[in-house]
Amino acid sequence: MNFKLKCALGAAAVVLASQAMAQITFYEGEGYRGRAFTTDKRLGNFDRAGLNDRVGSIVVDRGRWEVCEEPRFQGRCVVLRRGSYDSLRPLGMGRHVASVRPVDDRRAYENEIAAPAESPNYAFRRRPSERVFEAPVTSVHAVVGPPNQRCWVERQQVGQTSGQPNVGGAIVGGLIGGILGHQVGGGSGRDAATGVGAVAGAAIGANSGGGNTGGAPVYGDVQRCQNVASTTPAYWDVTYNFRGMEHRVQMSAAPGATVAVNANGEPRQ
Repeated sequence: MNFKLKCALGAAAVVLASQAMAQITFYEGEGYRGRAFTTDKRLGNFDRAGLNDRVGSIVVDRGRWEVCEEPRFQGRCVVLRRGSYDSLRPLGMGRHVASVRPVDDRRAYENEIAAPAESPNYAFRRRPSERVFEAPVTSVHAVVGPPNQRCWVERQQVGQTSGQPNVGGAIVGGLIGGILGHQVGGGSGRDAATGVGAVAGAAIGANSGGGNTGGAPVYGDVQRCQNVASTTPAYWDVTYNFRGMEHRVQMSAAPGATVAVNANGEPRQ
């Protein structure tokens, strides 16, 4: 056996080994609900699985998989990475899945799609053919979220207009001040006293009789906020007992008297 043939066989063995570790699960409904089908091999036609054009969500447990709209890997195809896909609508495929096959996990593909960062929690979903048990709930604590901010708008005074000087008072004050100043001293001193008296009188008159007493109030809309304690639970801290061991889990809704769990005591829905 020559060297090139050995290398080719070695590469093929690596690819087959990576594909043998691949596994994918198809669910009939969105959010991993309804009937399910799991495979670790290529499937050229979904008719045998009973889910042809009836796939609502997918979980890629291991490896990468090429999912196609038509049998025998025809039509539009996408390569899905490991992760949970709670709906196929964002993939542009609707419910049309007719064939699937594992692909080389070491290379990148132009039509490759990563699992969404946020999707319904698959960890609590029941796996295909998985047996579940009822575990009694021993305690439940509702954990309230952080305070909410409540804001509103009030109408209130935000300032006032500036007051206007008393023009008439300034004229009269200036005349009286000038007359009084004219009576002081003589010669050039009298002229200076007249000017000073006129200026002082005008200033006094301008501020008399209601001048500079403040303008009209100015109103505006002012936003005010305050923190209000939340009354809606953010989650429920649940304790349950299964086969003599205590387990705790955070749930988005209040549980009943029991919690569905698998053989390991892990919650299931």
